[in-house]
Amino acid sequence: MEKEILKFTNVTIGYGKKKIIENISVIISENDFIGIVGPNGAGKTTFLKTLLGNLKPLSGTIQKNSHRFGYVPQRDTVQPLLPYTVYDVVMMGRYSLMGIFGKPTKKDWDAVEASLEHVGIQHLKNYNYNSLSGGQRQRTLIARALAVEPNILILDEPTNGMDTPSHYSLLNLISRLHDDNKLTILLVSHLLSDVANGVKKLILMDKDFFQFGNIDDVLSEENLQKTYSSEFHVNQINGEYVITSIHRN
Repeated sequence: MEKEILKFTNVTIGYGKKKIIENISVIISENDFIGIVGPNGAGKTTFLKTLLGNLKPLSGTIQKNSHRFGYVPQRDTVQPLLPYTVYDVVMMGRYSLMGIFGKPTKKDWDAVEASLEHVGIQHLKNYNYNSLSGGQRQRTLIARALAVEPNILILDEPTNGMDTPSHYSLLNLISRLHDDNKLTILLVSHLLSDVANGVKKLILMDKDFFQFGNIDDVLSEENLQKTYSSEFHVNQINGEYVITSIHRN
């Protein structure tokens, strides 16, 4: 049985007195691969902020064991950076470990090189970050998160706005990081098919609905209807989930 890293027990999330979702109970364990899906405004960002410790829960308890987060925000929320190289951006991931007046050491340089290699962009390390394509920027941000040497990697809409080849290339990279590095991964996406055919566990959320469990147990037509207020067909073809929305006239 995998070791528990984080445990939410009857947690209510929100801002001030405004409750977004109540009574969340989730256990995140080592080597989990969890998808988080729901409509816009469902509370996914609030959940992430609470998970990362940027927001306090309104009620309930969160137990945290040994963990270190690597967080990859939505790419379009990252402001254009000063003329930093890819190497510089990835090194930023190490700053939280160095302290205010710390300077990079061989350990930091090695961690940056390893992170660049993991995401396949060593050849870009001297390029200006602002000159990169969307897919290359996303890999740079993932490398920055990996430089922290996390045991939990959180990715918020990592394929948003990408062309099809970059989209699937990035999903393959995320799967490899999970399989090869034994990283616990939380993947937030509005694309059900991306999540359904990659993750092991699923969180479905809307303001008045929250489900968590193994993908085969949670991904049902009934649960999707409750989450999105729309009808869906869920089928499996050659081991792959095929999810289609039903449009009524």
